[in-house]
Amino acid sequence: MKQLILMRHGKSSWDYDVSDKDRPLKQRGINDAHLVSQTFALHAPSIDFIYSSPANRALHTSMIFVRNLEFGLSGFKVNDMLYDFSGNSVQQFVRHLDNNLNTVAIFGHNYAFTSLANTWGDQYIENVPTAGLVHITFGVDDWSKISEGTTEQMVFPKHLKK
Repeated sequence: MKQLILMRHGKSSWDYDVSDKDRPLKQRGINDAHLVSQTFALHAPSIDFIYSSPANRALHTSMIFVRNLEFGLSGFKVNDMLYDFSGNSVQQFVRHLDNNLNTVAIFGHNYAFTSLANTWGDQYIENVPTAGLVHITFGVDDWSKISEGTTEQMVFPKHLKK
């Protein structure tokens, strides 16, 4: 069985005159990333590897997640294919993952993550929000063969705030 955890980056700031890749997280994005990762950690499967988009906002979100799950950086890499908004590049990336990896978390962007969560999962999601996490399982042992999976959980910041 393969398991994929999709996590969209936290809320980013438009307050700086920087390139899209360099946009930082807002304080809300940092807080939401902590909230979602701490909640997910309570029932998280054992993760084999974590990949992040090179965009600052995704990378910062992934580092919060790594720290809160006490995940070793030897199992972490940045990959340019995850700096994708359509989902085509992310889909190719996932289908070419090493089959020795059974549970992988990836950090990236919308529209890609909402599209893939709906393509691969069995629950329709209108929009994966910033700092939103979707965990999908697949009954196959080969990443290239994943198609329709089961949406195991969705952890969205707005559901965790009181």
